[in-house]
Amino acid sequence: MAFSPVFAQNSVDHLKRFLSEVKAYNAEFDQVVLDENLRQIDEAGGTLTILRPGRFRWDYYPPAEQQIIGDGEKVWIYDLELRQVIVRDQQASLGQTPAILLAGENANLSHYKLDDRGQQGAVQWVKIIPRADSSGFEDIQVGFIDSALSVMVLVDGLGQTTRINFNNGTENPSLPAEQFMFVPPDDIDVIDETQ
Repeated sequence: MAFSPVFAQNSVDHLKRFLSEVKAYNAEFDQVVLDENLRQIDEAGGTLTILRPGRFRWDYYPPAEQQIIGDGEKVWIYDLELRQVIVRDQQASLGQTPAILLAGENANLSHYKLDDRGQQGAVQWVKIIPRADSSGFEDIQVGFIDSALSVMVLVDGLGQTTRINFNNGTENPSLPAEQFMFVPPDDIDVIDETQ
């Protein structure tokens, strides 16, 4: 009896599939930041929503309530407690950061080298190595469980590690484009850095 072998996909395949086939995504997340000595210095949680190309939204829960919204042209960083929003040019401010990698087009992979790091427990890891030094990150690793985005670990140039766990992720949900628009309320300070 003839049969065709089934090959298990590696982590690079999972990343490429996520970037090419997933046009919309939402998930809950929890985030921990560690200093260079791996001591916890911050933790937060919230929701992430992506609509490709170029639109994303990170909504952080209280007590550090914040919204970071990329509308494709500008990034709006709204601190609800300070009642202040900072506006930046999206391409200039995100460049080759992991945020634009997740929300951008698959073509952005040309800016990175991809290294399959194998499986640890249930997680298959891929290391993403920026080809340019301008990303601000020394190390980026993304983990998948059964091809679903599960975790991202980032080490910045100061040695701080940010670990983001994604939970209850949904691929290709119907998302309204209005969700990625930000109109500043009248009573907040707007710091426009796009000029």
